Amino acid sequence: MNYTNDSFSCYDPSIVNYRYVSVTWGIIVTLVGTVGNILTVLAFALDKKLQTRFNILIVNLTFADLLYCALLQPFSVDSYLHLYWRSGATFCRVFGMLLFVSNSVSILTLCLIAVSRYLLIANSKLFDRIFSRLGMTLIIIGTWVLGFGSFAPLWNVFVLVQKVCTCSFDRIRGRPYTTILMGFYFVIGLGCVGVFYFLIHRKVKVAAKALDQYKLKKNNGKSGYVAGVSTAVSGKFQELDSGVDLGGSQAHSSEVISEQVPSSKSHVSQQSAVSSKSSGTVVSSQPKDTGSEFKKVTRMCFVVFMFFVVSYIPFLLLNIFDAKNKAPQVLHMIAANLTWLNSCINPILYAAMNRHFKEGYQKVLLICVQKSSRRR
Repeated sequence: MNYTNDSFSCYDPSIVNYRYVSVTWGIIVTLVGTVGNILTVLAFALDKKLQTRFNILIVNLTFADLLYCALLQPFSVDSYLHLYWRSGATFCRVFGMLLFVSNSVSILTLCLIAVSRYLLIANSKLFDRIFSRLGMTLIIIGTWVLGFGSFAPLWNVFVLVQKVCTCSFDRIRGRPYTTILMGFYFVIGLGCVGVFYFLIHRKVKVAAKALDQYKLKKNNGKSGYVAGVSTAVSGKFQELDSGVDLGGSQAHSSEVISEQVPSSKSHVSQQSAVSSKSSGTVVSSQPKDTGSEFKKVTRMCFVVFMFFVVSYIPFLLLNIFDAKNKAPQVLHMIAANLTWLNSCINPILYAAMNRHFKEGYQKVLLICVQKSSRRR
């Protein structure tokens, strides 16, 4: 169909054939993203090992992705298939606002994930104060309130952007507010995520260096002297993401990193050293690297962040450098289609990079298979 004079048409001869690529990709994103994100929510609900304060942030990110994949993506597929927005002006505004709310909540949650990972090793007491049960509730609600509050003022300027066949804000009518919002979320927001992951990297390197020094001194027979240092390093990497009471009680939660650990452990180590000398035996104990799980989870979160950035960079750069819309429409569509990736890829990353999520998915699927076999 050719609706070249219609404000809801995105028809152009150059994209007639490419649209089928978009439609196929859109269907894949819808199915994979919807199933994967639902699996993530169910795994969190059914597996106590996943019910941690930190994973609440993962679930919040999951809901933002699920909003897009399950509700919005099918309408994008329909508009690409027909090269026409068939759902009316009002829902075009609803679609546009929910699209940017989903993106803003994702970015805010990525920021919170990075900040929480940093506080885990930099200031565990502050982490417990901020990310308590009440704190987590307020934080999660706050991301959605800020998302809706940021884009609600643009309600009257959400229209079909024909070059990407998607409802979004009118770039001219929304200025300068839209420029400020995009700068806040995509520049400041994502920039802060990068800064905190850099700080985490520095902390990890310092602790790893301290652990190497411990091993060197241990080999020189000074295990009693440095056992406290080793325990402190390991303690700072103590994994706070497995089997945790969501209440965040310091008395009963394995999430707490005790600041008193080095002195007490050092005392025990010195006693052990005395005992071993008196008995004429040599005790060699290698400290367990409790930071390995922390580093794995942090690496997973960083990869999730990088996929978000990579999926949006072409789209953002194209819109910045092609302000006069001289680039071919198909190029704009390819860049827009790439942004769909960030909404469906996360469950795959969780399964590939996190043992607990993988086991949680398997548990959910096993339950589904068992219930299905019973019905038969």
